[in-house]
Amino acid sequence: MVSRDAASQWKKRTAVIGLAVGLVVTSLLVRQLIMKPGLAEAQGKGQPKLIKPSAQAQPLPKSAVRPQSAPPATATVADNTQQRTLKVVAMVNGQKISRQQLARECLLRYGEEVLQTVINKHLIQAACQANDVAISNQQVIEEIDRMASKFGLSRDLFLRTIQNDRKVPLHEFRQEIWGRLSLKQLAAKSIQVSEQDLQRAFETEYGPRVRVRMIVTSTLDKAQQIHRMALAAPDRFGDLAKDHSEDQNSASVRGLISPIRKHVEDPQIEQAAFSLNEGQISPVVQAAGKFLVLKCEKRLPPVYVARQFQADARRRLGDRIQFEKLRAAAGSYFQKLQSAASITNVYNDPQLSKKMPGIVALVNNVKISERELAEQCISNYGDIVLDGEINRALLAQALQQRGLQISRSDLDAEIARAADSFGFLKSDDSPDVASWLKKVTVEGNISVDLYVRDTIWPTAALKKLIGDSVQVSAEDMQKGFISHYGERVEVLAIVLANHRQATTVWDLAKNNPTEYYFGQLAEQYSIEPVSRSNAGRVPPIRQHGGRPLIEKEVFRLKTGELSGIVSIADKYIIMRCLGRTEPMVSEISEVRQELYKDLYENKLRLAMNDRFDELKIKAEVVDFLDPVNSIAPVRTSRTIQPIQR
Repeated sequence: MVSRDAASQWKKRTAVIGLAVGLVVTSLLVRQLIMKPGLAEAQGKGQPKLIKPSAQAQPLPKSAVRPQSAPPATATVADNTQQRTLKVVAMVNGQKISRQQLARECLLRYGEEVLQTVINKHLIQAACQANDVAISNQQVIEEIDRMASKFGLSRDLFLRTIQNDRKVPLHEFRQEIWGRLSLKQLAAKSIQVSEQDLQRAFETEYGPRVRVRMIVTSTLDKAQQIHRMALAAPDRFGDLAKDHSEDQNSASVRGLISPIRKHVEDPQIEQAAFSLNEGQISPVVQAAGKFLVLKCEKRLPPVYVARQFQADARRRLGDRIQFEKLRAAAGSYFQKLQSAASITNVYNDPQLSKKMPGIVALVNNVKISERELAEQCISNYGDIVLDGEINRALLAQALQQRGLQISRSDLDAEIARAADSFGFLKSDDSPDVASWLKKVTVEGNISVDLYVRDTIWPTAALKKLIGDSVQVSAEDMQKGFISHYGERVEVLAIVLANHRQATTVWDLAKNNPTEYYFGQLAEQYSIEPVSRSNAGRVPPIRQHGGRPLIEKEVFRLKTGELSGIVSIADKYIIMRCLGRTEPMVSEISEVRQELYKDLYENKLRLAMNDRFDELKIKAEVVDFLDPVNSIAPVRTSRTIQPIQR
């Protein structure tokens, strides 16, 4: 049985997860409008997931908003006075990283994208001035309190979650709130939530659903052929999905997908699904450039909502609809602002840059300085870029201590290895470096030099530090062969949160030992989304896959046999064996070369991570942008990893 403390911790984690999801929703509109589309692709620049970094240099204040004011319509874009006083942003084993260096690196990676952010903020401010829209400090406070109460949190705890989990400095969060309220007021006239809107949303949330199996193909001929086979043997639809569907996620669970709701899916798919009775197979359906065949497994009735809860449900749905409409209305509003504005991009024009040094853009004849752009880059991504600079300094220092250097040939070899790993090969099976570099630079919108600096050099440096210490043994080869190509066990699984409930469910499954009943139990009790939505179906389990307790249990089961309760961390798993798959390859000699390459890369990656962790543990790093985490050893928010296969 789970202890009271463990249950309390689980509730806290659930609250934080819910809070994080809600915060993403509430800030998505402003971020979409004030950040250049496609910004997420900047992750290809060798940086981790783009998150707002924490740039506060003081402990969290008690107040939700600075006493003086929220960012008014007439204010400057951001208040970074405190940040600008930091001429040194970090110390790595006594080596300084200056703010000027950080600004240069931030501009190099994100200047072009963040420039659009700054321009759009100026446009919002100008629109507020022109329309007499002024969001007061009190309105920002009330909005923060409203958001906090929505998650059952106090203002202080809410702001601590913002600062710690989302890594958003408070001045940036205030800017988000101000921008969201401004856009809401500017676009308010076009936002109406009708009774029809509410009814459609209510039907989506609580209305009937259809559980189906699905087979996806890319050609009509193949879909029609599979459709004939399915009509001839409806009971084999799951096997047909496993063998022929081109959607790997659903194929691995014999075509089962999450139940189809109304007003959510492609209209063609929705119409086909809701026209089927249980056991029926649809005609071939074309949607999103693919061809689908559906089989109705079960029609699920509407969810009953008691009268006393209907008002709350409608209010919640109304808030969601209002947000969706606000996003559309604000997007349209922004397009009008941008089309009517006079914008000159100086940053990307070498000739204009010479004529107007220190200026990156003109917005309706208002100058935007390079310093403002650099500070906004640091505010948005300074923590991320600084992590990279700290990591680079640690590696450079380690190389210097051992008298090692990274040569051009080392970099060329690593680029070739990356090309080979991702299947970029010429007709003679040699790495196609040119095609690979074209792909990573075009998709990541980066230069070759930046790709080499951020991705190739760190990997080459770690490999140089490791040397020839990585070896693949005969035992590694044998286990890898079994794991990659050996038989697997197909199971149904139920994942539960506490031992008492697991014991109850296990007893129910034992007393009614059928596949159908086990699937019903999975739908009712499993807390894991895949098994819950697919009647217990999960991908087949292999040996030496990193889950020894589960593997040991399932590989001793016979077809139709029920497992014991397997305890993994704070979860409890019950499985029912459906049988075993056939080995994909019978002799190791057929795949020895490719297998060795895979295993070597995996062991090398682990060794590189261990070596880098060792460097971080021994390092003395002071991060002035993030003083909470600026104690030795260095914080571990980011690690340099080699390109994975």
